[in-house]
Amino acid sequence: MKLYSYFRSSAAYRVRIALNLKQLSYEIQPVHLVKNEQLLECYQTVNPSQCVPTLVDEDQSFLQSLSILEYLEERYPAISLLPDNIVTRSKVRAFAQAIACDIHPLNNLRVLKYLQHDLSLSDEQKKHWYQHWIIEGFNSLEAQLQDSNGQFCFGTQPTFADCCLIPQVYNAKRFKIDLSAFAKIESISQHCLTLPAFFNAAPEQQPDWE
Repeated sequence: MKLYSYFRSSAAYRVRIALNLKQLSYEIQPVHLVKNEQLLECYQTVNPSQCVPTLVDEDQSFLQSLSILEYLEERYPAISLLPDNIVTRSKVRAFAQAIACDIHPLNNLRVLKYLQHDLSLSDEQKKHWYQHWIIEGFNSLEAQLQDSNGQFCFGTQPTFADCCLIPQVYNAKRFKIDLSAFAKIESISQHCLTLPAFFNAAPEQQPDWE
């Protein structure tokens, strides 16, 4: 199994966590987004959307982080990342999608490059943009976590929700966002990062870390 990944990509980070939680062996193939390696023809044949992550398993390529998580859940069900209860399962998916579909697209590298290079926003304006959408999104996420035990988002085991939350918290801290208003989010993040599956998926642990 091969994962095309960029160490700082939160989407790739989600998949690294899931692979680790499921105890699956995989090889990292770095794709440096800042150096535009995703635009190379050799990578476009792997992923026409020119994004990461891409998972290659059994000669098949899988795109989009949440779709990859669903594939892994169905293909390798022994260690499940979705709860058995159908209601909680829906809540987990909604939480993960709130991050992957609502928060992340506004703050990914392509958008930040466009804001800075095409719209001529300053570094400070770009930072304000990033912080605004994180804080707005985290207000909603924190409200969804009121029943959390403070270790995982839903229940007593990690799920898709935790796979998505931890990379987003990493991004928030990278952009100097004060998380004191988000007690549940902060507690879950601190706990998850004590677990090898999360710790080993972190950007600093990746072969392309710089």
